[in-house]
Amino acid sequence: MQVPNEIKLGQLHDVIQTVMGWFNSHLHQFRVGKARFGMTHDEFGGPLDNEDSFDENDYRLSELGLRPKSKFNYEYDFGDSWEHHIVLEKVLPPQPGFVPVCLKGARACPLEDSGGPWGYADKLAIIADPDHPEHEEIAEWMGTDFDPEAFNLKAINRHLASLAASWKSRRRPRRG
Repeated sequence: MQVPNEIKLGQLHDVIQTVMGWFNSHLHQFRVGKARFGMTHDEFGGPLDNEDSFDENDYRLSELGLRPKSKFNYEYDFGDSWEHHIVLEKVLPPQPGFVPVCLKGARACPLEDSGGPWGYADKLAIIADPDHPEHEEIAEWMGTDFDPEAFNLKAINRHLASLAASWKSRRRPRRG
């Protein structure tokens, strides 16, 4: 994916959620070196017990001191531990009005609450085996229209464009 260098980490979280097809149902964090960035308040404005984490909405990607080939981590759903290793491939010149875009991908993203990488792999093996005792239950849970091989780049980019439009319509002043 390509994102603007001035994107806030909270917005980068939204981009990752959109690309993955997830619904922001779990806690998450970014780790850049030893620093952690995440939510500091719950959806009702109450403080979360993560005093050793910086507010993701106060920091832009450009402020993290990253250079091309720098790596950092994004973890989603601490119970399932979806760990994403992100590599900054390159920094492009600023482009006014640029919105996040997914450049390529493959296969369907794991469903929310599918048990992390191992649980999702198990579920895929079960739905691939009609004789498995849990086949019917897991197939019903995943949905009859779920295709693990499907990837719709155009749909993802439409969602990303909508997401970027929503940011413009609800600009918040920067704290700090």
